[in-house]
Amino acid sequence: MIALDYSNIQLKLKQEDGKTSVWDAVRRKWVILTPEEHVRQYMLSYMVGTLHYPASLIAVERAVLVGTLNKRFDIVVYNRNHKPWMLVECKAPEVIITEKTLHQLLSYQQTIQCPYWLLTNGHQTFCADATEVGNIKWVGLLPAYEL
Repeated sequence: MIALDYSNIQLKLKQEDGKTSVWDAVRRKWVILTPEEHVRQYMLSYMVGTLHYPASLIAVERAVLVGTLNKRFDIVVYNRNHKPWMLVECKAPEVIITEKTLHQLLSYQQTIQCPYWLLTNGHQTFCADATEVGNIKWVGLLPAYEL
């Protein structure tokens, strides 16, 4: 498991019609702050602000065809050649990361094909390095962005 420090991250929030929204700097829009969105926004802020992943190469909640089903991935980070580099699955804090969660991420992986996979619920974060074909390693740190 990877320990991430979100203590320096300040999300931009607003109240409107009795609902809280958060500014998504990657999508450049306000989105309703659900528990899963809260985790996603902390992860995006950490990736861009702390790890310096380029926001311009991050896609959030985009459609992906999984078998015959239309699904939406949480986050995909692309490399400088615009190839998928990291697939991120975010869960609400109360959702425990389990084998079922991993299988959901792997169903997206079959279509997207990223060398890094990340699962998080804000409390538990796991990252796999699948850069070597047939050899998947769980790592203790998130990878540095490839320049």
